[in-house]
Amino acid sequence: MKKPLILITNDDGIFAPGLKALVDVCAEIGRIVIVAPNSPQSGKGHAITLEDPLRVNRVYPFGKEVEAYECDGTPADCVKLAKHVILENETPDICVSGINHGSNASINTIYSGTMSAAMEASLEGINSVGFSLLNYGFDADFSAAQFFVREIISYVLMKGLQNTKLLNV
Repeated sequence: MKKPLILITNDDGIFAPGLKALVDVCAEIGRIVIVAPNSPQSGKGHAITLEDPLRVNRVYPFGKEVEAYECDGTPADCVKLAKHVILENETPDICVSGINHGSNASINTIYSGTMSAAMEASLEGINSVGFSLLNYGFDADFSAAQFFVREIISYVLMKGLQNTKLLNV
């Protein structure tokens, strides 16, 4: 049976602990491809880069066997590059963004790079989920969030999303 293709991104950067927590769960579920900003991009909203060249580099923060790229653009840029360049001939079964440090509830959804990346993927027709943890500490414990990540991703991969392409968790 073919493993699902999971696109992973965030707004906290390629070396963020929340991304690592997300990668750990997703690697158990399917084939992962990570495209994340090379530096924190919190609060960028749905910004895209129009005039400057974008650079994407293969990186190995999760080991040689994990396909990971850092991009000098915004979270939305990361998704666009993943969809149209890195995964040019493939379509992810799901895009997951996060796990964000802090809340993406209420008005924060508009400013969130985490949610904007997931939203960009949903606009491309990909089932997408943005995950957040209301904890700003670099040493935040993501274990409870990982439980819900596993459950929600498994559900979406099995059943899809009926009336939407985007969830904010």
